[in-house]
Amino acid sequence: MARVLDLAALRALVTIADLGGVTRAANVLNLTQSAVSMQMKRLEESLDVQLLNRQARSVSLTSAGEQLAGYARRMLELNDEAITRLTTQDYEGRLTLGVPHDIVYPHIPGVMQRFAAEFPRVKVHLVSSYTVNLLKQMEAGSVDVILTTQETRPEGCETLATLPMVWIGAQDAQIWRARPLRLAFEPNCLFRAPVQAALEAAGIPWDLAVEADHSRTIEASVAADFALQVVLRGTLPPGCSEVPEAAGLPALPSMHINMYRRQGLSGPPAERVQALLRAAYGAAASLAAAE
Repeated sequence: MARVLDLAALRALVTIADLGGVTRAANVLNLTQSAVSMQMKRLEESLDVQLLNRQARSVSLTSAGEQLAGYARRMLELNDEAITRLTTQDYEGRLTLGVPHDIVYPHIPGVMQRFAAEFPRVKVHLVSSYTVNLLKQMEAGSVDVILTTQETRPEGCETLATLPMVWIGAQDAQIWRARPLRLAFEPNCLFRAPVQAALEAAGIPWDLAVEADHSRTIEASVAADFALQVVLRGTLPPGCSEVPEAAGLPALPSMHINMYRRQGLSGPPAERVQALLRAAYGAAASLAAAE
């Protein structure tokens, strides 16, 4: 008789992978920590493999766990899509999604495409701005769901991924050799302070060579090997690549991609767009951890 994997347990596994712990996963899934731990134990017993590395203060996936999480994401995506297609009414309306400029690519186009296919009569309004502006719009109630890039995990948010900041330049870049190091940033970029602090701690002089309000200007400057930029791993713009470790640039801290929803927001369209965002950025976090 063919064995069948428990979808609830697979969802718990993926949530643990995305959030980095059983307790956090339990909070998101509205389960007790012991219930999630029992799901993992039963899943391991059914497959006769160890899925989690359990240490005193942290939980991580084993290689088998990472492999299963990849399959689980696909299975859950199909499950959720089937349920949505077969049970969802023909919803109408408008949903406003806010995303910082620097994490729109490459995930948001796919999220919007999937959502439009499932809710063709719901109009999505995409707002791309800085994190500080999106938080103000959320407070004012003018957006429904937003993503932010933040150093912390404030109360009221759901952290979708924690990704390291990385140095990027043109393909086969040489500008990293220049001193002072030439940097390109947008005026309100939250990455500026930690990047400049890391350079100063490493004793590397730097110069703000490009400061532009539009991300396309920054990307063009970097792709032309005129300056270096810092992005979250997995969000590289076209024509750019990570600067090799041999360049000797300082390691940079990680940032959280947090999701907020407007108070009182409910209904299948809102739930679905959040699920798609979780899947997209959760997968990005898993890929970044594997690199």
